[in-house]
Amino acid sequence: MGIFSQRGNSANRYKKKKRKKDAAPVSGSSFFCKDIAMDLGTANTRIYLKGEGLVFNEPSVVAYDTRNMEVLAVGNEAKSYLGRTPYNIKVVRPLANGVIEDLEVTQAMIREFFYRVQKMGRFFKPKAVVCVPAGITKVEEKAVLKAANEAGIGSIFLIEEPIAAAIGIGLDIDKNSGQMVVNIGGGITDIAVLTLSSVVYSETIRVGGDTMTKALMDHILLTHGMKIGENSAERCKIEGGSASAVKVVPAHTLSGKDALTSIPRILTLKAEEIRDAMNEPVKAIIQGIRDALEKTPPELVSDIAGEGMYLTGGGALLRGIGEAIEKETRIRCNFPADPLTVVINGTGKALENFKFYKKVFV
Repeated sequence: MGIFSQRGNSANRYKKKKRKKDAAPVSGSSFFCKDIAMDLGTANTRIYLKGEGLVFNEPSVVAYDTRNMEVLAVGNEAKSYLGRTPYNIKVVRPLANGVIEDLEVTQAMIREFFYRVQKMGRFFKPKAVVCVPAGITKVEEKAVLKAANEAGIGSIFLIEEPIAAAIGIGLDIDKNSGQMVVNIGGGITDIAVLTLSSVVYSETIRVGGDTMTKALMDHILLTHGMKIGENSAERCKIEGGSASAVKVVPAHTLSGKDALTSIPRILTLKAEEIRDAMNEPVKAIIQGIRDALEKTPPELVSDIAGEGMYLTGGGALLRGIGEAIEKETRIRCNFPADPLTVVINGTGKALENFKFYKKVFV
């Protein structure tokens, strides 16, 4: 029977997490529930409830006991387990590079996340709009649909991340003019040129914020002979990282262990070294943008040059990323007020105005 237990006619699943007595969803009832918009990301999952807005934003991480396959924690709690678990507890990210790697773990994670926001209906399943990377393959699309369906969703509609980002920014996606959106997520960077509510050209590269974090970990190990955890490397990236020389970036102090002796160590890195450590992923993103511009018709590139490109996603928060891109492309970078929530807000807007935006669904 494998690592899952059968539940009626549903697919094999991880055992449900034991819930605290006071744990309760924030909305909904056992019979009726609200439609959902979801940004199922490599780094974070965000959920929007129709009529309420963004109600959930936590890491796409699951911790489970390998002895009985019981889910122990998801989201923020599971992420805090990274590097701190005994042999029998495994902490995983079921999505990698923007796609589902482990379908059953993803189903378990989505179920727990949905419970956090509302009880799923017994008879009336909600409709969901889920954003996916541009150029998603049929296999990847099927995995997303199956995960959402097994987690209790009825009708499922997919929207490409760049389209959702453009809607979230407030762009007029119907106009006959080229617009470029670069969504730098945890696992991938989606680069797309839009016009007339469609993606004219898209470039999806398997590089994002997580790639920068890994590059930093590798650099510290190879250059300083010191091992650090993923959470420590991520903090270093956020607090001391940059994509180009910018003013007043503080040095960052890390704790870890010596790779040879395992003795605890403390290391302080200057901003320049952190920037150099993450240089390759940043260069890959810029090259992806240049490749997209090269393959875009001249008229649309001219439109983009006049309006500027739009940077969204967590990677847009990296210091100096706009300056680095502008230096190589000579195109202005525009930043929304909150790059992290643009995609989910756009997906939610598509849900709220379903009939109007139905034409943009995959």
